[in-house]
Amino acid sequence: MKYSYFPGCSLERNASAYHVSAMAIAEPLGMEFVEVEDWNCCGATEYVSLNLIASYALIARNLAQAAKETSTKQLVAPCSACYLNLKKCNAYMEESPSLEEKINLALAAGGLSYKGGTLKVRHLLDVIVNDVGYEAIAAKVTKPLKGLRVAPYYGCMIVRPKLGKNGTFDNPEYPTTLDKLLKVLGATVIDFPLKAHCCGGHMTQISESTGFELIRRLIKGATDYKADLIVTLCPMCQLNLDAFQGAMNAHFNTTYHMPVLYFTQMIGLAFGMDAASLGIGTELVDARPALEKIGVEVPEAEIVVKKPPKEALPMPSMPEEK
Repeated sequence: MKYSYFPGCSLERNASAYHVSAMAIAEPLGMEFVEVEDWNCCGATEYVSLNLIASYALIARNLAQAAKETSTKQLVAPCSACYLNLKKCNAYMEESPSLEEKINLALAAGGLSYKGGTLKVRHLLDVIVNDVGYEAIAAKVTKPLKGLRVAPYYGCMIVRPKLGKNGTFDNPEYPTTLDKLLKVLGATVIDFPLKAHCCGGHMTQISESTGFELIRRLIKGATDYKADLIVTLCPMCQLNLDAFQGAMNAHFNTTYHMPVLYFTQMIGLAFGMDAASLGIGTELVDARPALEKIGVEVPEAEIVVKKPPKEALPMPSMPEEK
């Protein structure tokens, strides 16, 4: 099974553990990922509301680049924001000839063009559960996650809205694909009613009190149901729940300690892979106490990235206050 692969900016930096663990499980699952040549940022979430044509041209450039890979017509994005942006642009270009014309006019400046619907845009979870299948995954499990209580967290992006001819791959209000996958891996999946609620996105940078409340609700929900950790499939969700958990605790005077790992890391553990090779140990909220329940040791070691990340651009200097 061969797919074009769009890592996105997060998997080059703060979510590198997601990329590393995805690549680690690809071979045993019989999957081959071909990274899109010279890809660029998808524009994240806010840019679309500022300049529609420019933002879609930015996204469509990735679709055009991916379409050059003639051996596959499927584009996989692990990041939920990247997936949603790519899927939206693909669907809207297919549905609106006038929009497609305007976007292609912009792409022509770089010698590119794209016809909407040429590619099928999919999330990594979708291809793993629907192309590989639960039975094939179960056959690879050598160290079941028995005794580990997990909260499956989808976030608000990957299952809605329904876009294009292919729609969504799960129930948009109460998805279950990740629940089923984690059960196949041997984990105890808790009832988590907030599984498709928003993590706050960039709200921590706009209104801390609002952002922290959205994070608190999710962490408290998982804690109330006695989860050992939260399992997610989105770099933004993982960043908010992991990196801002300490600030959220300080804001509300709480003491929550809820590790947040990626579903690809859980697959790797169930396949008997070394925790450090899956990027486990780089999360801010230490997952070792939870993983000790299933006999997983996490040495303090840096993860091995299969390729060096792109050089980051220097941050612009802020003007001095007068």
